Amino acid sequence: MISRILAADLPTHVGSHVRLAGWLHRRRELKSVSFLVMRDRSGLAQIVLREPVQLAEETVVEVTGTVAANPQAPGGAELVDPVIEVLSSPVESPPFDLYRPVVAGALPTVLDHAPVALRHPRLRAPFEIAAAGVAGFRAALDGLGFVETSTPKIVASATESGANVFGIDYFGKPAFLAQSPQFFKQALVGVFERVYEVGPVFRAEPHDTARHLAQYTSLDAELGFIHDHRDIMAVLTHALTGMHAAVTERAGTATALLEIDVPKVPEEIPAIHFTDAQELLARHTSEDPRGEPDLAPAHERWLGEWALREHGSEFLFVTGYPMAKRPFYTHPDPARPEYSRSFDLLFRGLELVTGGQRLHLHADYVTALAGRGEDPEAYRGYLKAFAHGMPPHGGFAIGLERWTSRLTGAANIRQTTLFPRDLHRLSP
Repeated sequence: MISRILAADLPTHVGSHVRLAGWLHRRRELKSVSFLVMRDRSGLAQIVLREPVQLAEETVVEVTGTVAANPQAPGGAELVDPVIEVLSSPVESPPFDLYRPVVAGALPTVLDHAPVALRHPRLRAPFEIAAAGVAGFRAALDGLGFVETSTPKIVASATESGANVFGIDYFGKPAFLAQSPQFFKQALVGVFERVYEVGPVFRAEPHDTARHLAQYTSLDAELGFIHDHRDIMAVLTHALTGMHAAVTERAGTATALLEIDVPKVPEEIPAIHFTDAQELLARHTSEDPRGEPDLAPAHERWLGEWALREHGSEFLFVTGYPMAKRPFYTHPDPARPEYSRSFDLLFRGLELVTGGQRLHLHADYVTALAGRGEDPEAYRGYLKAFAHGMPPHGGFAIGLERWTSRLTGAANIRQTTLFPRDLHRLSP
């Protein structure tokens, strides 16, 4: 049997007899000739027929024929004198034409029919970009001596707090879906020093917005023997640089199709302290956020515009958030204990990453939990790691779907989420 080649490789086989396989993307019939456009994972290939064939779009076919040069065909080559074998035929039509350059279906239609709708090249492209980003994340951290881990997603206690968790019945015992791998990755710093994980996290947040999901993919990293949160920021910058470089290298067709430019990550991303950000907002906007413990979405957007205008950067670190708005394991700033050694990274005016230095002394954890009115006994398993000596450490987490949506300019995070789970959607 002739080895299968991909549509994108057709121009390199002019004059050869080859075999293609894929889906019938479009059929066009002229007076004296018919054209079939076949789609596979690499792109489109044109097939020329002297006699018309009655095949429905999305029919799965295998085609053998001779490759001929044609500047007007996709990639500059086409298949002539074909022999077509039908591998399977659709029994339903797609919810909209997949061959049209613009997606005709609204977002609910796309989500309801995702298994077939995602075949549209423009709808598939964001996920090719996301896959390249994950590959770049892994390669960047592998190069820094990190170890990839996989931790449980069923846990005995909430990670961040007692709210916003999905409770489940675990063989008659109460358990939860993990909000993050936070506790595990901190414990593993005591084993490997540097760890990362790519996996799902679950948040039972009743938000029905364009930026929230009940399940998303988190790119987590944690490293030990740091001086402070700035060491974490440097590693995050390196990871993002690797992600953007991988998108450029591995997903060029997808970025070209969506007509997006992959922004360069600065060697040093500009940073501003939380209090200084509030001062800027108070002076230059109609609101005075001073005294508030967090930044509103409108404030993040303004700061993103300010960073682009003043520093030429689409990224901005906001550091030193108030301890009142950070998890109990966050390390306070020794010089200003009411503020933390933590940060958010804004990308195009939206929070993309949260990270910072963690507490590492057992006694500090007991004190922090007591100060928040939490019973240390509920965290006994977590605290065991710190009872045996832990180095100064910290980490961060990137929401993959949010990063992809900001990079592609998607209006809704569900456009960059495979089979999203939110307040209303549990299928497909």
